[in-house]
Amino acid sequence: MSGATAPYPSAVPVGVDPTRASIARVYDAALNGKDNYEIDRQVLAQVRTVAPQVNDLAWANRDFLIRSCRFLAMQAGIDQFLDLGSGLPTAENTHQVVQRVHPEAKVLYVDNDPVVLAHGRALLEENDRTHFVAADIFQPEQILEHPEIREFLDFSRPIALLQIGTWHHYLGDDGGEKMATYVDALAPGSYVSIAHFYNPGTPEHAELAAKMEEKFVHSPMGSGRFRTREEIQALFPGLEMVEPGLVLCDDWWPDGPRLHPLNLVRQCIAGGVGRKP
Repeated sequence: MSGATAPYPSAVPVGVDPTRASIARVYDAALNGKDNYEIDRQVLAQVRTVAPQVNDLAWANRDFLIRSCRFLAMQAGIDQFLDLGSGLPTAENTHQVVQRVHPEAKVLYVDNDPVVLAHGRALLEENDRTHFVAADIFQPEQILEHPEIREFLDFSRPIALLQIGTWHHYLGDDGGEKMATYVDALAPGSYVSIAHFYNPGTPEHAELAAKMEEKFVHSPMGSGRFRTREEIQALFPGLEMVEPGLVLCDDWWPDGPRLHPLNLVRQCIAGGVGRKP
């Protein structure tokens, strides 16, 4: 880290344990945010011993979120967004991106981290088209049957469901089945956007991905799985992939020509957008 983070957030929300790492706060630290603790920065320091550019995973993920949301709002005309595992507010959050295109677009964030909850409540006060719900995104029935979610979003109309940088924190092997439950609940014309830690399979990449996974999983955070292309593609069950399909996050409709080659770390996170026919 460059020293942009404070030793502790200015106020510790109820239920937060600063001695245990949090997925949301580790991600915040990787983006040079201020809402993280020393234990969260230790996770990145641990991974940095095998991947000095580990922060680039977070930046590639964030950039993909921004570009895919802009596409969904502008090109696909989606005006309802279900952002699962939303994390802490950072520059260019989902609602800021899509409401710039559609001021009336609704964005519902879901997370279960106490620090995120505190920020989510603040969002509710400033924007009545943005809502926040505390729930476990890896339990799709809990999300889909949640009364606040059902009241805020109209599931009879297309919705953009976002799993950006989330599913690699699910260590089970039934991710495709859980995502199928989500997809089945969406109306035709809905979209699913996913970014995920990626093991490209070549010897050099496979070695780096395995080392990063080992450090993440055995860190105070306890998760961070690098799946193969086939495993990530299985998270888009029955969906028609938007061109260019499942690719490196940096290769999904970049904002301009690439002037510098991607480092190995940025080649270990992939993303894609699928449409429900």
